[in-house]
Amino acid sequence: MEFSQNDPELDGKYLGTISKDFILVSDVLKEASYQLRVRQISKYPIFPVCRVEQPIGQLLIPQAHHSNEWLYYFSMADEFIQRGLIDSDKIEAFEMTYKDPEEFCCLFIIDKTFTNFVFIPYPED
Repeated sequence: MEFSQNDPELDGKYLGTISKDFILVSDVLKEASYQLRVRQISKYPIFPVCRVEQPIGQLLIPQAHHSNEWLYYFSMADEFIQRGLIDSDKIEAFEMTYKDPEEFCCLFIIDKTFTNFVFIPYPED
């Protein structure tokens, strides 16, 4: 799996709907990220996002809970490594690419034609 900046494929098809949804749920995601880090559960929180139920992580925000279109789960790098979604030889690359969790949310977009990590900045207060 590639760990780069936001994928250009995201721009057209996903960026609008993800950004619109993200604004609705960003406070919840930011707090969940903070809690995972402060409790030393994970330095690398990941939020799988999809339109249908999936097995990665635990459901955090169901569809339409905040008028959102996507389901939001919480997980962490350890689960992604255990499931083989992050290759063991790519762990260091993932950690180096992972952006400051105080400023950015690490989403893992899961859709029929697109699956990738995306870092979205939290809205300014």
